[in-house]
Amino acid sequence: MASRSGGLRERKKQATRKALREAALKLALERGVDQVRVEEIADAAGVSPRTYNNYFASREQAIVAAVTAEREQRVAEALTKQPPSVNLADAVVTAVVEHFTAPSDEHRDALIMITSHPGLRRAYLDSATSIEQPLSTAIATRLGATDRTLTSDVLAAGVAAAVRVALRRWTQPARSSALVVPTGSLADLLTEALQPLAAAFAEAERSAGTASSV
Repeated sequence: MASRSGGLRERKKQATRKALREAALKLALERGVDQVRVEEIADAAGVSPRTYNNYFASREQAIVAAVTAEREQRVAEALTKQPPSVNLADAVVTAVVEHFTAPSDEHRDALIMITSHPGLRRAYLDSATSIEQPLSTAIATRLGATDRTLTSDVLAAGVAAAVRVALRRWTQPARSSALVVPTGSLADLLTEALQPLAAAFAEAERSAGTASSV
């Protein structure tokens, strides 16, 4: 009974989080980001502002979450599904690039809004850190561990930092204008940003292989 109750609470939390982020994005697209208040988002989602603050620290965070929802889990799952024959560095690049460069058609307008608004851009860059824990678990699994390790945590943190750098470069406003028009290949930027981590991934694999053979 306790397990069922806990599962119901978690589903309710997920439903509330989804309602809040979808309400935030809808209002922002309709009115403009700066014309939306947290109280209005909460009201549209059918909850109190206090409840809103239990889920998101700002309206910008909620708006961005509508576009990046569950991305951290998708990246981790994509890594887990990579064949064992693929080395860890390449597997991570493939997983990251796949889920950071393929926005759905329904979110194209939202992405344009996000890259055009300074507060949303900051929240979008900060959202990269959400991949750390799920990715650490996936990396640990690839290395043969049953749970996250110091090595997997460090590697995942490095990936999150590299992704943030790539996203910042991609959304950097031109010096002559505040307007942001993402240019170049985000896939190429992500791949290049992750390249310095390749040696660390290779060493982690070597160490894991040595430990398993002892």
